[in-house]
Amino acid sequence: MSKQTTLVLGASGATGKHLVSQLLLLGQSVKVIVRPNAKIPDSWLINDKVSVLRTEISNLSEGELADHIEDCQGLASCLGHNLTWKGIYGAPRKLVSQSVQLLCRAVEKNKSKNPVKLVLMNTAGNQNRDLSEPVSFGEKCLIALIRLLLPPHTDNEAAADFLRIQIGQKHPFIEWVVVRPDTLIDREEVSDYTLHASPSRSALFNPGKTSRINVAHVMAKLIGEKGLWEEWKGQMPVIYNKEIK
Repeated sequence: MSKQTTLVLGASGATGKHLVSQLLLLGQSVKVIVRPNAKIPDSWLINDKVSVLRTEISNLSEGELADHIEDCQGLASCLGHNLTWKGIYGAPRKLVSQSVQLLCRAVEKNKSKNPVKLVLMNTAGNQNRDLSEPVSFGEKCLIALIRLLLPPHTDNEAAADFLRIQIGQKHPFIEWVVVRPDTLIDREEVSDYTLHASPSRSALFNPGKTSRINVAHVMAKLIGEKGLWEEWKGQMPVIYNKEIK
């Protein structure tokens, strides 16, 4: 595999840290943008394959971000909202969707010779409306309530919809995949998992489980492996830990 550089947003989070590790295992160089007070592994600071920029993503202009990612072939977002009152209801309420839009504008500004790969971590509770995924009446009612009460869900939907609708399938500079894990759990090692074009179970009434390290593993493989990317680009695969029977 040729040398690649990937930018990771949300790298200080539980999944983002795993993603940086997985990309390094693939031999990639990694750039991370983290909050000024974010805690990151000390090993990143002494690794010449890791470049750390401490700033709020919202503080970067389109041009500044374009300069920062000019040498990146991959972009990955593990951004999310902290499960606290401030994280759920405080600013910025559109952290994920606004960051994805900023990334895309920066890529467009660079006009890269080859399309840049963008991988977004999302949620199985968000439908891929390109596929008209079936949703029961009960799920529709609950989703409507979640949209009303939990702004992060609306933010996740907006981020994925931006890629589906505004970037689409034939953008000259951007290709994308939205990875949808179900209930996230912590594990120390990568385990067997499965990918599905659509949920195989209800994320609301019969959720599956996905370990964060597995999410990171598939995101890294998508960016690093051409075959897997060609299989899933422009789609929103759902990832579940493989159940042991």
